[in-house]
Formats: sequence, structure tokens, C-alpha cells
Amino acid sequence: MSPAITPLAATPPSIDPAATAFMIICAALVLLMTPGLALFYGGMTRAKSVLNMMMMSFGAMGAAGVVYVLWGYSMSFGGSDIGGVLANPFDKFGLRGVASTVEGVTGTVGADGMPVIDVFGADVFIPEVLFAGFQLTFAIITVALISGAIADRAKFSTWLVFVAIWLTAVYFPIAHMVWGGGLLSGAERSVASWMFGSSNGAADVAPIDFAGGTVVHINAGMAGLVLAVVAGRRRRDLDRRRRGAHGDRSRRLRHDDRTRDP
Repeated sequence: MSPAITPLAATPPSIDPAATAFMIICAALVLLMTPGLALFYGGMTRAKSVLNMMMMSFGAMGAAGVVYVLWGYSMSFGGSDIGGVLANPFDKFGLRGVASTVEGVTGTVGADGMPVIDVFGADVFIPEVLFAGFQLTFAIITVALISGAIADRAKFSTWLVFVAIWLTAVYFPIAHMVWGGGLLSGAERSVASWMFGSSNGAADVAPIDFAGGTVVHINAGMAGLVLAVVAGRRRRDLDRRRRGAHGDRSRRLRHDDRTRDP
């Protein structure tokens, strides 16, 4: 009687050093965009509004960082899909199963016991916590872009509340739909799969989001437009419109000229 052959266990994937270094550099470059945006926006406002304008960008870094770590990553890239619109915000709440291995939560465990992810789709693995940090930088720059639409018209505290609400209600669902296997991705249950068919768990004709054009630029642009309309004109612009282009001084000068005429 021949002995039973026991199949060999699958070898855990190893972290690719080159891909990891590449992602670290990319995350650092995207993060540097926010201080650059703060200087750019600050230089386009009045002197009295420079500090507020710059702090809106730096404040977005802090507020978005907290929100993204708590539930943002889970809503964007969590394991449980909810209608193709968002993922369960409690699956990986607080980066549970991302920063360290948690049974039943962590997707793929690397050879060193660390959660890893194949973001390139080519069996090239990087630490999942690095991927979460990379995605965080995009959440920061996206919401910071919106601040230019309400220059001189928003309190800093109000802006921080808006950052948390907008990221939760708009950015995280869009990020999941495009990048996290939702309705606007190339996944099997996406719109592209419904329109063009699917094979091997992916749409035959998958949408391509070049440089985050949908999640970042279109998303921030539309939010900025809506916010500018809701906020309305600056108070000084309304006062100038009521007084005239040059204010009361011009009317006084015209009155003085009329009184001096013979």
C-alpha cells in the first residue's frame, strides 16, 4: 500500500525590495505636493489671509490622516463590498489587519508574517501598511485642492469639520468605486463588466484612471465648484458692489467737485 502524498503548502510571498522602495519614493513625492499647494494658494490671497489659506492645507494633512487611519482605508479597500459603492468601514478599522496580521482580516501574509499586497497585479508584493500610507497621501492632496475654492470665506475650524465629512461621504466611496473594486473599476461586478462582459473575474474592457483623474481631480474640482457656489461671494466684494467700484471716497470727490463749480 503506497503512502498518501501530502501536497506541499504554498510558499508565502516575499516583499519585493525594489517595489517597496519605489512606493516609498512615490508616497513621499505625493505628500510633498500638499506643502507646495499651501505655498501656491497662500501666494494668491491677500496678506491677511495667507496664514489661514496655508493652514487649511496643513490642517487637511492632520485631519485626513486621523480619519483615513480610523475608517478611511477600510471604506476604500476593506474586504466586504457594500453595493459596489463602499467597503465596510469596520473591517479594517484603525488599520486592523493591515499594520499587523489578524486572522480572518488580513488578506495575504508574507514570508516574514507581515500583511502584504500585490498592487501591480504581477505577483510583486509590498507591505500593505505602505500601500495604505501611499493612498493616504492622495486623500490629503484631494481635499486640500478644494480649499482654494473658498479662500477668504471659511473659518479654519469649520474647514476641519468639512474635511472629515467630505472625505467620509464623497472621497472614500469614490476611491472604492474606482480603485477598490467597486462599480467604476474593472472588477467582475462593475459597470464596465456589465457593459462589455467579463472573464476570469475581471471586465473585458476595464476603465483606466490615469493619475487619479477621477478620484482626485474631477472629484476635487466638482466639490470646489459646489462649495464656491454655496459659500457665495466674499463680503468685501458684496460691500464694494453696493458702494460702487471705488467706494464712498469717489462719491465724496465728485460732490466736492460739484460744490466748487461756479
